[in-house]
Amino acid sequence: MNPTHLHQIAVEAMRSRGLLPAFSPHALQEAEAARHTAPERSADIRDLRHLTWFSIDNDDTRDLDQSSVAEPLADGTARLLVAVADVDWLVQQGGAVDDHAAANTTSVYTAAGIFPMLPEVLSTDLTSLHEGQERLAVVVDMLVAADGTVAESDIYRALVLNRAKLTYDAVSAWLDGEAAPPPQIASVTGLEEQVRLHDVLAGKLRQWRQSRGALNVNTIAARPVFKNGQLTDLRPDEKNRAKDLIADLMIATNGATARFLVDQGFPSIRRFLQSPRRWDRIVALAAGHGVALPALPDALALDRFLTARRSADPSGFADLSLAVVKLLGSGEYAAAPARAKGAVSNGDEAGHFGLAINDYAHSTAPNRRFPDLVTQRLLKAALAREAPPYSAEQLADIAKHCTLQEDNASKVERQVLKAAGAYLLHGRIGDVFDAIVTGAAPKGTFVRINSPLLEGRVVRAFEGLDVGDTLRVRLVAVDAEKSFIDFEPA
Repeated sequence: MNPTHLHQIAVEAMRSRGLLPAFSPHALQEAEAARHTAPERSADIRDLRHLTWFSIDNDDTRDLDQSSVAEPLADGTARLLVAVADVDWLVQQGGAVDDHAAANTTSVYTAAGIFPMLPEVLSTDLTSLHEGQERLAVVVDMLVAADGTVAESDIYRALVLNRAKLTYDAVSAWLDGEAAPPPQIASVTGLEEQVRLHDVLAGKLRQWRQSRGALNVNTIAARPVFKNGQLTDLRPDEKNRAKDLIADLMIATNGATARFLVDQGFPSIRRFLQSPRRWDRIVALAAGHGVALPALPDALALDRFLTARRSADPSGFADLSLAVVKLLGSGEYAAAPARAKGAVSNGDEAGHFGLAINDYAHSTAPNRRFPDLVTQRLLKAALAREAPPYSAEQLADIAKHCTLQEDNASKVERQVLKAAGAYLLHGRIGDVFDAIVTGAAPKGTFVRINSPLLEGRVVRAFEGLDVGDTLRVRLVAVDAEKSFIDFEPA
């Protein structure tokens, strides 16, 4: 299967799910016109270009949403600044580009390529925090205490300059002592100290969240591999130390953002994950390892079990993590109404079970997630002492639509991945694979195999299977056009 054919499958999948695979001519013209927008300068925009900002992302990432810098202080505390690209500056609310972003609500990452939420002239150029480029940003300025709590935080606008675009794999290998440092470490003064301080701060932030029940899981995703224009494999794209580092910083940033909007008396869009509906199955999985979990959902107890299993069975931990994540379910968006300044929470806000956080608003990826762009507009309005740019009713509608479209985008990504996988497996009918059950519902029972890394459906003899069960399956049929990969127990 060549990339063009796979791309067409992705386009049709997006259309069938209510997603727009292409930008309108008006949106493209509007985005191109942004090249001629004069740089914004005002007294409330701080000049922080002198700081040692840097970013860490995938090797091929061009839509850089954030960079950061830190400063060690006394008694184990530190100041952490996270700069988020000011996308709102060039994406006018209610314009053609904004309308496309509001319709799709997310970039869609398929095995056939990326369908960006914003035209690439913006997301991978004008609003991307590229190395060596001056950019406007919204800065979340946090004081991280020695115990990993965010003791204080502030938000303001600034002009920043990314000194180095580092990559996850290179930074992780270096921090783990498995490879030489990235070349920028030697060429950018103070960068080594910055990365190592970030690593320490991320560890403190993570330990604090885990003390409250944040789940310690290790999931993997499939990465398509092309050779000479042809799809040749689907390989695991695993977590590593640098990915965890950035994730911990972004979680802290999103929490500080939510609390800032509360303090300003502003409404917001929150990200939440309710207590798992299938806690009974998680209890059963733990019992299979000789561990008794409480009858009611308990994040601390679950994390203790996961941490113990990571140590006892490192090779099997990814499969256990996958089963737990599937049973936890997907996160959602919800509108949080404004509270009067100084008002105490009534405790009924939706929290995030997996992260052990009550105040959490996506804010760090406005180039590729619409809720983050909406949050950025709320932040800038609060900083300018203006009225919120969205009503409570509008935010509720946006949150509902973003949840729906995120689910549709995930389904498109899975469908295209299965089409790619069906192509790779078309000559392997009758082969047997090790598998783990990832879904068991009236609509079907699904399993994931590891080589290539993909999911398929068990079409017979699936009675009694449940999420987390392991078995061997035989491939019985594939159809790349219909994205079918069918197995039976072997």
